[in-house]
Amino acid sequence: MSNKYLIVGGVAGGASAAARLRRLGEDDEIIMFEMGPHVSFSNCSLPYRLSGEVKNTEDLIMMTPELFKGMYNIDARVNNEVIAIDRDKKEVEVKNLLDGKIYKESYDKLILSPGAKPVAPNLPGIEKANVFTIRNVVDIDKLHRFIEKTKPTRITVAGAGFIGIEVVENLVIAGYNVTLVQSPPQILNQIDDDMVQRLHKEVIDHGVELILGDRVSAFDTNKVMLKSGKVIESEVVIMSIGITPATEIAVQAGIETGKKGAIKVDANYLTNDPDIYAVGDAIEVYNILTQSNAPLALAGPALKQARSVADHIHGKNISNKGYIGSSIVKVFNINVANTGLSEKMLAKMDLDYDAIVIVPKDKVGIMPDAEDLAFKLIFEKPTGRILGAQAIGLGNVDKRVDVIATAIKFGATVDDLSDLELCYAPPFGTGKDVVNFAGYVASNLLHGTFKQVSFSKIRELYEHGAYILDVRERPELVTEGQIKNVHNIPLSELRDRYEEIPKDEPIYVHCRSGQRSYNAALTLQSKGYKEVYNIAGGFIGVRSYEYYRDLVTGREPIVSDYGY
Repeated sequence: MSNKYLIVGGVAGGASAAARLRRLGEDDEIIMFEMGPHVSFSNCSLPYRLSGEVKNTEDLIMMTPELFKGMYNIDARVNNEVIAIDRDKKEVEVKNLLDGKIYKESYDKLILSPGAKPVAPNLPGIEKANVFTIRNVVDIDKLHRFIEKTKPTRITVAGAGFIGIEVVENLVIAGYNVTLVQSPPQILNQIDDDMVQRLHKEVIDHGVELILGDRVSAFDTNKVMLKSGKVIESEVVIMSIGITPATEIAVQAGIETGKKGAIKVDANYLTNDPDIYAVGDAIEVYNILTQSNAPLALAGPALKQARSVADHIHGKNISNKGYIGSSIVKVFNINVANTGLSEKMLAKMDLDYDAIVIVPKDKVGIMPDAEDLAFKLIFEKPTGRILGAQAIGLGNVDKRVDVIATAIKFGATVDDLSDLELCYAPPFGTGKDVVNFAGYVASNLLHGTFKQVSFSKIRELYEHGAYILDVRERPELVTEGQIKNVHNIPLSELRDRYEEIPKDEPIYVHCRSGQRSYNAALTLQSKGYKEVYNIAGGFIGVRSYEYYRDLVTGREPIVSDYGY
């Protein structure tokens, strides 16, 4: 007996659910409704049309209604908006947006995958401005055509999340002057404050006017007004301040939603209606680390959810173990990846934790393309359970964070990381990979082998006259810079000169990246020093953390040179 399945939304979740349903049931009727003119387009690739990296708008479209029909016998109806759901009759009301006609379709099972829509507040003067948002192929094509035609002298992007950052980068590549406005005091809120400062430098180094801690409050002709009173002369404004789940028809039909407005689903992605499922950006999912439900607007989870729904409809057991949130983005030349919990998230939770930051090379140091890789690992105390990680560098940060994401899924601890057997060859990594190294350091900290302090605390220590010991070799201080008034005893001389160091106050030790200073800290501990702290991330961490704040505040630097 054949069944009739209706799907609302024809992008990632909807298209994947439709294809999986067809593979599991050749004779079923499958209809997919998409209110826009395109189905199955590469949503995450939209910003790359602005730079020409995606050469043609049509290249963003992965499937057409004709291909869906020919390859899968799926009826993909574009420009058709589902405007109502009648749960009692098990039918939907659909409006053909081209001719205005309204019709109804019945269903055996209904899958909701409407996605999310950009937040676009109706600010004063908005009718005078050229304001754009980005959700689909039509949006990006409209924006691209407008800026190609008008050649604006400046484009303002409001919001520095994934889309905002990618839009800024591609506009700069295309040759435009760009201002980026972000209400929080940093870009990319999923990254912790101590890690993100290096990215601020990268943004301004590429000529972007970066305005943090401010927001758009009004518009005028070719003007953007900020809450602070600053006025930006700008002919084009792109709003990328966030998204909200597209749940209107679900709410009208009595489908339950959670605290943040997303659709509630059970372990099988069923709503409170036994014949209606929901997937993607419109739903809330269970986070295995926070043990709570919240929206998670990422393509990977949406695709997995879609497959699970199709399987459950066909009576297959599915495994829903929750999500942790893993993502990656490119900020000009720097790659940024994260997974699991950040310290910002943990600050809202009753959970004892610690974190380490290391800055090793991503490959064997003698390789010509070896680069520094800043890596942060967050773990629970006293269990050592891994809670999250962040990685920033010019190389392949995704490999390292993917390993941590896998480790979190399987409940690994920091002790497990040191024992992982990972691929090694000089062009790809080191014999003790960044992940192994992080495991060693975190395990030593967890078990009390040494103590550390974050590089984000060094200015405060410096201003209070703390004893800061730099164990780099003298030429390094000249070429790379140093903390002002620092005490310098190279590690190669430390065993002969340690008595120069006072024993009646805490000693804060650093090198370039934190590895030599760790060895120095252990040496001093063996000589009877009780209060020795390794500065996590070393001088690289200190200079990266200080640079942008020094630049925008005009405060007195604590370093002689940033070494950039």
